[in-house]
Amino acid sequence: MALWRAYQRALAAHPWKVQVLTAGSLMGLGDIISQQLVEKRGLREHQTGRTLTMVSLGCGFVGPVIGGWYKVLDRFIPGTTKVDALKKMLLDQGGFAPCFLGCFLPLVGTLNGLSAQENWAKLQRDYPDALITNYYVGRCPVCCCYLEFLPVLEGSSVLSLPRLIISTLQG
Repeated sequence: MALWRAYQRALAAHPWKVQVLTAGSLMGLGDIISQQLVEKRGLREHQTGRTLTMVSLGCGFVGPVIGGWYKVLDRFIPGTTKVDALKKMLLDQGGFAPCFLGCFLPLVGTLNGLSAQENWAKLQRDYPDALITNYYVGRCPVCCCYLEFLPVLEGSSVLSLPRLIISTLQG
């Protein structure tokens, strides 16, 4: 609990920095889990560059974009009732998530050296599964609970678990 309280204090004092570092750390951890537990690469075959790419994506894209989105969403729908939480979840999952994935997947492809044609083909192939996984992993229920009960600063931390799972599955 002391670690969580320290994290909450840091988040309150430096919300942007902490959200960005949390996203980068979780995406890096997701890639490590993917390589070691899912792909069973072992330490010698671990692709450090891939992990660093995921950390960079988390710090440079995922953290800022998602952190900024939740601030906008909280201003757009400021209430905390169950109806407000449902509205936020529907807007987040119906509007933001599809657009975010449509940007994230090609960015990953570009960083992995895919040509424009290869990237487009990969997006067409992977996008439906990525979006379904986003919903299936529990982001919708987690989102709904978050958007009702937690302030915007804590919410990005709560949503980190689905982000970690998705990062692991995409690794």
